[in-house]
Amino acid sequence: MKILTFTGSSPSEALKKAKLEIGDEGLLIETREIRKKALGKPALFEIVIGIDGNDIKATYTNRAKPLQEQRPLKQESEDILFDISNAATQISKIANVTDPLYEYNPVKPTPRLSEPKELKEIKAEINKLGDKVKIIQNMFWDEKSPDLESQIPSEFAEIYRLASKSGMDREHLDDIMKITLEHMPLKMRENSSTVKRYFQTLLRKMIPIRRESTPSVGSKKVIMLVGPTGVGKTTSIAKLAARYSYLLEKNYKVGLVVLDTYRIGAVEQLMQYARMMKLGIETVVDPPEFSTALNSLRYCDYILIDTMGSSPYDKGKIEKIYECLDANDTEYEVDVVLVMPSSIKYEDLKVTYENFSSLNIDTIIFTKLDETTGFGNIFSLVYETRKPISYFSVGQEVPEDLVNASSDFLVDCLLNGFNRSKA
Repeated sequence: MKILTFTGSSPSEALKKAKLEIGDEGLLIETREIRKKALGKPALFEIVIGIDGNDIKATYTNRAKPLQEQRPLKQESEDILFDISNAATQISKIANVTDPLYEYNPVKPTPRLSEPKELKEIKAEINKLGDKVKIIQNMFWDEKSPDLESQIPSEFAEIYRLASKSGMDREHLDDIMKITLEHMPLKMRENSSTVKRYFQTLLRKMIPIRRESTPSVGSKKVIMLVGPTGVGKTTSIAKLAARYSYLLEKNYKVGLVVLDTYRIGAVEQLMQYARMMKLGIETVVDPPEFSTALNSLRYCDYILIDTMGSSPYDKGKIEKIYECLDANDTEYEVDVVLVMPSSIKYEDLKVTYENFSSLNIDTIIFTKLDETTGFGNIFSLVYETRKPISYFSVGQEVPEDLVNASSDFLVDCLLNGFNRSKA
């Protein structure tokens, strides 16, 4: 893009000079008064025009900046985009209008006063500004957009920025953009708010959710929580126990099994919860004891199993959990739920999942949603693994801060930030 300047005794005179030299292809960037009107001297206004080098007429005399003042095209173009709102504000002050950048709402003239011709010309230029801004947006979009065959409309710039900042994997974001461009009706691309709504709908459909279900008559649900240390497994067990005991359509009988005998504090914490809620609790030291513990709680509707926390790289402890599952000779099928914090980057979530995947993960619980500002990492993991989410933990309160997973809530967090009231 070339940056050209024109001067005149009024903004409209400078615009006329620009049109004579370069036609209507230029983009009005800035208008400023460089000399006040004084005795015997007219005022002097300067306008700054941006134009593609290919659109400049052969008759225009190129007045290049001195070498020491020249900057790389990318940097100069970024300055234009940054300052364009200021330029629009300056023009609006001259023309006495508001919000000129994207939606032009001219002030209605009073019946007593006729609008000067010069003011009409300035307003007409302002009215064109919104459309021409998209030309500059497309310039930057080409640099940042994924490698697609078709050009991404400028209205997608906000969506792409939000999704990138959220921690979503770049490859996943590019895939979604391709799908969006292939299926989104052209009519819906007319403004960024419509694009955002469409993008939200698409993301919601791509997030697998496991809906909460209750045991049928004569059956029971056995749920084992696994995951790294410090992610909130024990607290999540307590939240689930309280939920199933008191918050559903009936008060179900709940029993607890503790495999985490390595951490005395965790066992004591769960024992305390069991006493408060009057729940049966069993501890398991060796894998052969696992089936015995399940049979001891056969009167329960739900059996919740807390496991020892371990580093994703501590294969010994993960193998110990696997041995307990392998030793299960009861008729009860165990749902294995991986608990992970939402506050770590996608790459770490992926490594954690891969190392615990030998346990045949059924669903995922994400904790600490109230401790992060990026949620694209969660989306990328479930998009990659196709494993459904069952619950979100949005705080420390038991049991209130454990909520059923919702794709609507996750997408809203991803694009608009965490809002507890929407959980």
